[in-house]
Amino acid sequence: MSAIRKSLLQLMFSGSYMRRWNDKLRPVELYEIDKQAHKMIVAWMLTLLNSGGYSASDQLKLQQEVIERGLFDYLYRLVTTDIKPPVFYRICENEKDYKELTEWVLKELRPVLGAPDEGFWERLSAYHRNRDRTSLPDRILTAAHHYASGWEYNVIKPFNTFDEENQSIAESFTERLDSLTDLCGVNELIQGHAFFSDSPTALGRFAKLCGQLRFQIRWADTPRVPETSVLGHMFLVAGYAYFFSLSLGACPARRVNNFFAGLFHDLPELLTRDIITPVKRSVNQLPSLLRAYELQELERRVFGPLAAGGHDRLVERLRYYLGLGEGVTSEFDETIRDSSGQVRCLGSFDALHANGNEDGLDPKDGTLLKVCDNLAAFIEAHSSVRTGISSPNLHEAIARIRGDFRHRSLGPLSLGTIIADFD
Repeated sequence: MSAIRKSLLQLMFSGSYMRRWNDKLRPVELYEIDKQAHKMIVAWMLTLLNSGGYSASDQLKLQQEVIERGLFDYLYRLVTTDIKPPVFYRICENEKDYKELTEWVLKELRPVLGAPDEGFWERLSAYHRNRDRTSLPDRILTAAHHYASGWEYNVIKPFNTFDEENQSIAESFTERLDSLTDLCGVNELIQGHAFFSDSPTALGRFAKLCGQLRFQIRWADTPRVPETSVLGHMFLVAGYAYFFSLSLGACPARRVNNFFAGLFHDLPELLTRDIITPVKRSVNQLPSLLRAYELQELERRVFGPLAAGGHDRLVERLRYYLGLGEGVTSEFDETIRDSSGQVRCLGSFDALHANGNEDGLDPKDGTLLKVCDNLAAFIEAHSSVRTGISSPNLHEAIARIRGDFRHRSLGPLSLGTIIADFD
């Protein structure tokens, strides 16, 4: 088993500090981690839409390549944060300059990442040393990147009419997406170059709704630095869940399911907003009331429109990730599919790890996902307190999660060891 390093957890979180479009007038701050979350949500949709005729094993291979290459790009971006995109693109045009930059980035990343599994570093370094980006997973990620960035720019575009670059920047995203319309789903997303259409397609509407989660701040009544969004938190949990899965030797299907379950686990907060744990616990019936409302609104605003648009497969996977099957109580249940295709809950992490770690069972962790959710909350709170911005809510969260983790393990992975690094 490989270890999870504090340095990796903190590096993943550091995208919460990285402002985007920092030389433009912005009505709201836009951060790198939010853009990465939006990008991977769009990449998930495009991956499913472009693999409908694939075998189960080939679908799984494509999904894992999209996830890992998305993470590889994010980690690279975190190291090159001070290089503006136009300058970065110029560097990429020169093979010698790009090679020198990449070797420097890899040198910076190596001691931070550790080894989530035996081959992670080799896959990451091989990906960045190979400049060919014409494969299907690469083109999916390119389309998702241009969509998420273009969506952001269309938010700030009306505030930058005085900027001589305004129109050319906006057009650059649609031009790049136009070159990728052979990918199933891209035309539906851009709808004739209208990121915010008055009559959106089912895909365009869902992508827009997910993008809006970047405006929803977590711990809304609690001063913090940085003020993480629901969207960014979802990506953080997804990344942690993937690294934990690698470290535990999870099968490919379990790794993929855990990443996407993390990426969508707070999707219902589109409808209810973020409610901190003390408030949820203050009224006995509140959790069940929230759950009933979430289910009703998910059907009306998410599942219904996607199904009406012919995207039943997206709906089926979202339901599975969110724990919305018969006999399943939440997204934090361990689940598999039996030989008849029925979803079954397993009683614990140990049961899933011992008896469900097979691709054919479509396994998804619940306890591991909850641990990563709590770990992300811990790092959000811990980072703020370390900067000098504190409150009783933050201290309560730190103490509660530290106490819960201190003597816990997920199989061979010691949560106590991980949390002790933050003392």
